[in-house]
Amino acid sequence: MGENNIKGVILHGGHGTRLRPLTHTGPKQLIPVANKPMSQYVLEDLRDSGIEEIAIIVGDILPEKVKNYYRDGREFGIKTTYIHQEQPGGIAQAVNLAENFVGDSPFIVYLGDNLLKGSIAKFVKEFRKSNYAAMVLLCEVENPQKFGVAEFGKNGKLVKLIEKPKKPPSSYALTGIYFLKPIIFKMIRALKPSWRGELEITEALQGLIDAGHKVGYKFVTGWWKDTGTVEDILEANRLVLDDLKEGIEGIVEEKPSIQGRVAIGKETLVERGALIRGPVIIGKHTTIGKQVYIGPYTSIGNNVKIERGEIENSIIMDDCHVEIDGKITGSLVGTGTTLTTNQKSPKGYRLVVGENSRITL
Repeated sequence: MGENNIKGVILHGGHGTRLRPLTHTGPKQLIPVANKPMSQYVLEDLRDSGIEEIAIIVGDILPEKVKNYYRDGREFGIKTTYIHQEQPGGIAQAVNLAENFVGDSPFIVYLGDNLLKGSIAKFVKEFRKSNYAAMVLLCEVENPQKFGVAEFGKNGKLVKLIEKPKKPPSSYALTGIYFLKPIIFKMIRALKPSWRGELEITEALQGLIDAGHKVGYKFVTGWWKDTGTVEDILEANRLVLDDLKEGIEGIVEEKPSIQGRVAIGKETLVERGALIRGPVIIGKHTTIGKQVYIGPYTSIGNNVKIERGEIENSIIMDDCHVEIDGKITGSLVGTGTTLTTNQKSPKGYRLVVGENSRITL
């Protein structure tokens, strides 16, 4: 086994029921955060940690969109393999589908909708050097009962992993990043479905611990975000924009239009009279009209036309058209949507809009 031969597995399936209607038209992992699909952050983190071969496990919601985006991986500096998961049956079931791809290599499973501040590169190094059968990344959370939670014994040893406990033994949750050796497949084969009807990765890892294998853990010190809801995605957008590198590649007709950290893509026009208050990211070929205010923590995609209205703390995806009298806040607006008002309306709107919608407010 080559020293550098750690492989990557990105889980890109699931139904994303809490994000409908956006997930009727594609997998949730392609929803953009700061103008980049969530799973691209994952793929780039694996790549930048020295992982060259990555399997993407796709589900049954338009998997061709994932394949059209990442293709053979060359554009992203890696080599991709696609594995189809017929029905969501738990993380362990998805991991099991990668057995042939993994062979006898150690590998990293990374949930495609998990975002992490910083990189996993240092953890990859630790795992390479270790004799662990598995290693997990833990993060302190305020609501551990919503996650898989770690229980520690004497001398800080990891003794138990419990899925969504009513009385959590600690405040440390399992992030969706698992460092594994192929012995995990033996543990998965021994699993029975949980009360959720799923094969739980926590139980497979528990199997390793119970059989006397070494399971290590490390703590994530920056932020970690598991993006299951609209609020989670908007928070992830805010967290990523907090680290935004500003840069104006388009045309800004007058300097006072831009306040704070703002990134604007090529061939985008900000008309005289508009006001953009960062952190804000705007894609390419977009027009921000003279009667427009874009407030902090907003991401606006490519080929968007915003002629009138106020927008803040929102994600507006590609190919949208906005011309409203009023304010959009805390909203997620899918690709190809038109938002217009037909009467004066001072109130703010809060929207979750799927692709190719047409809304008159």
